[in-house]
Amino acid sequence: MLGPVILAASRSDRMRRLISAAPVTKQVVDRFIPGETVTDIVPIVEDLTAKGLELTMDVVGEDITTPEQAAAARDAYLELIGRLKELELGERVEMSVKLSMFGQALEGGHELALANVRPVVEAAAAIGTTVTLDAEDHTTLDSMFAIHEELRKDFPQSGCVIQAYLFRTEADARRLADAGSRVRLVKGAYKEPAEVAYQQKHEIDKAYVRILRTLMEGEGYPMIGSHDPRLISIAQELAHQAGRKLDEYEFQMLYGIRGDEHLRLAAEGHRMRVYTAYGTDWYGYFMRRLAEKPANLRFFLRSMVSKG
Repeated sequence: MLGPVILAASRSDRMRRLISAAPVTKQVVDRFIPGETVTDIVPIVEDLTAKGLELTMDVVGEDITTPEQAAAARDAYLELIGRLKELELGERVEMSVKLSMFGQALEGGHELALANVRPVVEAAAAIGTTVTLDAEDHTTLDSMFAIHEELRKDFPQSGCVIQAYLFRTEADARRLADAGSRVRLVKGAYKEPAEVAYQQKHEIDKAYVRILRTLMEGEGYPMIGSHDPRLISIAQELAHQAGRKLDEYEFQMLYGIRGDEHLRLAAEGHRMRVYTAYGTDWYGYFMRRLAEKPANLRFFLRSMVSKG
């Protein structure tokens, strides 16, 4: 399986330098990360929302080593929210944040991450939108869920992400569904040991369906994070069985992947949200996109051969 190899490369400084220096890299990265600044991303936001799509925005960057860098990440999101307010697009665009960017791994990281993310959540609420806490590797999840629970006391629309490949997730899903949370379900994109996670695709897919059924039958708001046509079809059937209306769940897909499907689902009346990342520290995000889907890796390798 190439996925674990690519994920290991995402943590390699040598591979970072090699891939970053390849002449073709930028044009391929642009497929997934269409800008480095808020100014770059504004035309993308305007274009996608004009097509009937919604967005969740991610300012990429996870290698935070100082409290000052964590504060800068917070300020980058506050800048984004300020621009969304100017564009009057708050109700169409939410934010996705990784607590590692807000200092979670530093000394006193739990409290630091909560202190940094709270003003972002407050500012988002002020313009009519919300924030979803992205899931990272399994060692960070207890902290993430605790911060999510704390934020929901004042901002009940705050969302979180769960990963189907982890053994713990079925129990997490039951708890979150009972609590009426906004929950994005994804397969998972970090290298996790066999002691905590399914390793085979068919096992992950079966877990995804079981967890999605729990979310659809629960009291929360499910967000289906998948590009898999079969899982999308199953999600629609589970929503129908649970008696959910089209505005009582949504699909989420990555910018740059299956764009025609984004538009098809939106045209059918589904809420379709595009996960759109931007920023200069793109390497880790880009490598996980390659690891998640063999077609992404093939696209990158073909581009290197034809353009490099």
